[in-house]
Amino acid sequence: MSEARERILARIRSRQGRNAQRDASEVAVVRAHLDAHPRNPTPHDAWDPITRFRERALSLASTVDEVADLTGVPARVAAYLQERALPLQAVCWPELAALDWAACGIAVEGRSARGDDLVGVTGVYCAIAETGTLLVTSGADTPPTVSLLPETHIAVLHRSQIVRNMEEAWGLLRAGNRGLPRAVTFISGPSRTADIEQTVTLGAHGPYRVHIVLVGP
Repeated sequence: MSEARERILARIRSRQGRNAQRDASEVAVVRAHLDAHPRNPTPHDAWDPITRFRERALSLASTVDEVADLTGVPARVAAYLQERALPLQAVCWPELAALDWAACGIAVEGRSARGDDLVGVTGVYCAIAETGTLLVTSGADTPPTVSLLPETHIAVLHRSQIVRNMEEAWGLLRAGNRGLPRAVTFISGPSRTADIEQTVTLGAHGPYRVHIVLVGP
């Protein structure tokens, strides 16, 4: 730590009536607070999480479809791609590769995406109803390139994976058996920017389209 930073922090601590240097007890209190991950206050709400998620996702320019179970996913994905004249080739997370894509006319490979892949199909870790956001974690079986590189990202989301807010999402992550992943990606609709003349442009740093297939009765 630089001497200038040390002086600034010491001055702040002095104004707070503390010693210039931290002692072991103060450090222990801070570490205990961080390790406990206390929940911040959250608004009291009465909305249904699934309804709210759909509303917020649509407001962010995502599109949403529904199927009763996983076996119906390939047919709905094929319909989405055909309606928009998009390629019937895709890459997907390995966990989705066993679905009967070929029967619906889609050629799908379970692997990481490359620069020339135009459609990527992923699952999600969870989704946040309050903001219409998908939460995706990185890992050997969940390569992040599949949701980031292709122009079209299709996310398969089970209704049971929808949580109310960001606090619940982080709690779910911390409670996971594998610990926190190397990277967590929050996807709130297609990639966009308004850096140029304040005009919103989709697909600036990622997919032009985000299509969510909601699974469950």
